[in-house]
Amino acid sequence: MVGASALPTAPAATPAERAAARSRAGTTRLAKFHVPEILFGPGSLPEAAHAAVRLGARRPLLVTDPGLCAAGWPTQLGAHLAEAGLRPTVWSGVTPNPKDHEIAAGHVAYREHGCDVIVALGGGSVIDAAKGIALLAGNGGTILDYEGVDRMALPIPPLVMVPSTSGTGADVSQFCIVTDTARNTKITILGRAMVPDVSVVDPSLLTTMPDWLNAATGLDALTHGIEAYVSRAHNPLTDHHALQAIALVGEHLVRTMDHPAEEGARTCMAQAALEAGLAFTNAILGAAHAMSHQVGGLLDLPHGVINGVLLPHVIRFNAEPDPHRFVPIAQALGLPGQIVPDSTAGAAEAAEWAAAEVRRLGDELGVPKGLGEIGVTEADVPVLSAMTLADACLSTNPREADQADIETLFRAAL
Repeated sequence: MVGASALPTAPAATPAERAAARSRAGTTRLAKFHVPEILFGPGSLPEAAHAAVRLGARRPLLVTDPGLCAAGWPTQLGAHLAEAGLRPTVWSGVTPNPKDHEIAAGHVAYREHGCDVIVALGGGSVIDAAKGIALLAGNGGTILDYEGVDRMALPIPPLVMVPSTSGTGADVSQFCIVTDTARNTKITILGRAMVPDVSVVDPSLLTTMPDWLNAATGLDALTHGIEAYVSRAHNPLTDHHALQAIALVGEHLVRTMDHPAEEGARTCMAQAALEAGLAFTNAILGAAHAMSHQVGGLLDLPHGVINGVLLPHVIRFNAEPDPHRFVPIAQALGLPGQIVPDSTAGAAEAAEWAAAEVRRLGDELGVPKGLGEIGVTEADVPVLSAMTLADACLSTNPREADQADIETLFRAAL
C-alpha cells in the first residue's frame, strides 16, 4: 500500500476556488422551488384549452383586458376553448395595476356564470386580477383581507395563465399585487396557493405589445432577475434562472424594440420573463419592488418603468457593504474584462458598472431620469417610505433598510 505521505500535495486554492467554496458553504440550507406546469413556444396558445380541460373545466372564466380584446387574442383563445367542448365567459374589466373593486366585480361575474376554472390571457395586471378572483371564489371576503403571507385558508379554483407581455413573471409566481384604492397603495398577497397550475407561454402574443409596455415589462424582468439573485432567500436553483434572465434581457430587449416581429428575439424575451419569474417567486425580491409598489399605487403608473428608475439606486445601496454578489450580475450584463473574485475594489467597480448599465439601458428605452418626471414630489417621500417598510418584498432585501434609508433612496431617485 502507498502511505499517506506518498500522496501528492494538493495545490493551494485559487481565489476563484475559495469564492466557490464560500458560495457552497452559504447554500447548505433547504432550497424551495415552486413551479407550475409550463408549456413554452410559438404557437402554443391552443394548449391553454387542453390544460383547462385537464383541470376539469366546463365553464371557464376567461379574464383579459380591452387592449387584448382589440388585438384579437381572447377571440382566438375563446375559439380554442369552445373547440375543446367548453363554454367560456369572457370578462375584460381589468385596468393596469388592478384595483380592489375590479377584482370584486370579476368575482361577481365568476359566480353569476357558474364558472369553475379561471383562464387568464394578458399581462401582469390581468394575471394578478385572475388570482384575486380565484382567491375570493375559494375563500370569500374582500381582496384586502388577504394582504400579507399565506392568509388564504381554503383551496382556490384551478388557474391557467397565458402571459401576453415579457416581464412580469406573474404566470409562474406566488405573488398577487392589487391596488388598494382607499389608501392609494399596492398590497402584496403572497402564498403558495397563488402559484398557477399551468402557464402557457406563446411568444407570438408579444408582437402586439406597444413599445412602452415592451420596455416596461422588460425592465421588470431585469429587476426580478437582479433582486432575486441578491435576495436573502436565494439558493442555487434560483441563482441559475436569475442570471440567465439578466443575460437574456441585456442581449435581446432593445432588439425587440427595433424589430418587434422578430420571432427569435421575442422568444428569448419570453424565456427571460419566465426564468426571472421562476427565480423571484422562490427567492422573493427586494427594496426596488417594495418601493415601486408604493409609487405605482399612488400614481397608477407602469410598474416596470418605476423599477427602471429605482433599480440603479438600489443596486448602489445594496452593494455598498458587500459588492461581491453583484459581480456575476455585471458579467451577465456584459461587463468587459475580468474581476478577481476576492477583490473588493474590483467587485465595487463591477457593481457600479451594473448600476450604470441599467441606467444606460433605461436611457435607450426612454425611461425617465427620475421619479420627479412621472409625478413624485418631495412631499410624497415620507408617506411612500413608511408604506415601503410594510411591504413583504423588503424582508428579503440583502441589506437592512430603515425609513431614513428608504427616504434617502427615494430622494436620490427624484
